[in-house]
Amino acid sequence: MQTDLHRPFWRSRWWMPEFSLGLGLIIFAAFAIGGNVSDGVKSFGVMALLALVVAIGGPRSETIDGLSGPRRDERWAMIDLRATAFAGMVVLLAVIGAWLYEIADRQDGNPYGLPAAAGGLAYVLAIAVLRVRS
Repeated sequence: MQTDLHRPFWRSRWWMPEFSLGLGLIIFAAFAIGGNVSDGVKSFGVMALLALVVAIGGPRSETIDGLSGPRRDERWAMIDLRATAFAGMVVLLAVIGAWLYEIADRQDGNPYGLPAAAGGLAYVLAIAVLRVRS
């Protein structure tokens, strides 16, 4: 059993709130560099709210606790794996759909073609690698 002193930093109760705030700062900086500080402030506010919800709600909610990851077990690992696969499929289908829409609208399909090809290639490579490993 891992103690708090020997637990990896990403298993800390504060990892997800800190990550959310850090990502919020990066998003703010990107908007500020692009000249849109007001949207950067709004985006940082959303990420700060997420950090607050995780920090306060984690100990009270199994779902928030599972999303933030400090006390994950095999059950949560499988939930995460299935949720990640579902989200990846939704994103890939949305990108392919946007690419097809662009093609049908007599456009060149950019910027959707490259992420669609990367996602499809990653899927095929993962199948090949996982088949060999199992």
